[in-house]
Amino acid sequence: VFVYVYKVVLILNYIFVKKAMKSLFDEVSQQCSKSVTQSYSTSFSLATRMLAPSIRSHIYNIYGFVRFADEIVDSFHNYPKTLLLDRFEEDLYLSLEHKISLNPILNSFQHTVHKFDIDINLIEAFLKSMRWDLNKQNYDTVDDYNQYIYGSADVVGLMCLKVFVNGSNDKYETLKPAAMALGSAFQKVNFLRDLKADLENLERSYFPNVDFTKFDEASKHNIIEEIEDDFRRAYDGIFKLPHEAKFGVYTAYKYYTVLLKKLKNTPSMQITNVRVRVPNYKKVGVLAQSYIKFRFNLL
Repeated sequence: VFVYVYKVVLILNYIFVKKAMKSLFDEVSQQCSKSVTQSYSTSFSLATRMLAPSIRSHIYNIYGFVRFADEIVDSFHNYPKTLLLDRFEEDLYLSLEHKISLNPILNSFQHTVHKFDIDINLIEAFLKSMRWDLNKQNYDTVDDYNQYIYGSADVVGLMCLKVFVNGSNDKYETLKPAAMALGSAFQKVNFLRDLKADLENLERSYFPNVDFTKFDEASKHNIIEEIEDDFRRAYDGIFKLPHEAKFGVYTAYKYYTVLLKKLKNTPSMQITNVRVRVPNYKKVGVLAQSYIKFRFNLL
């Protein structure tokens, strides 16, 4: 009897230790995704901190995944980008199949994908846009432009939305158009802000039918109008988000509208020569104003 009990204790202890070690690995993976977010984007990190703790970590997980893929195609110029993206994608699918990866960013991302049943089609559309960035330098048609934005931004907004609504398909379908519009607006603001870097460092241009060697106020005005329309279509959806997500998303929305206003007031030729930024004191002001509205149930 003693030997039997002893064996049972050993087995239970082994199971407990295995679960504890996996739990520790998952925690370390999560910290890696959080660190990536904080290191690469102070603005997004600030907005994410305004989300409820129950969903905050999952947004870090999504950001870590999309940031690493984006870094491969945009930053690793002296390395085999295609090979790296191939390996990253292969490891991603293995992580989704086996629910674990030794890549901590993929390990944390697969956890979020499974928990909220994120559609694999969204992930595939994102990777398609990343692959376009490997070789495609100009988006000459509106169709290519819209496809790229859908894959690089809209689907990221939809992944986050699935977390915000806690996997509810009904709420997801209701808020889907607004989430896509907000993702598009954010991406287009980034394109406009990063014109100089995209043109000089990547020799890449996203806006169709625009000659950036002769970028003028009329062209800038058309782009601004398009972005403002995206923000208008996204606005009502923000107020329909669950309480846990509303403050953080509204803060991000307000920050980007402030950035868009600054771009609107910046001469077109200057936009092609400098990267327009929002000073930290204005970011703090956006946060304070957003909090007041949230605190007094004005959102």
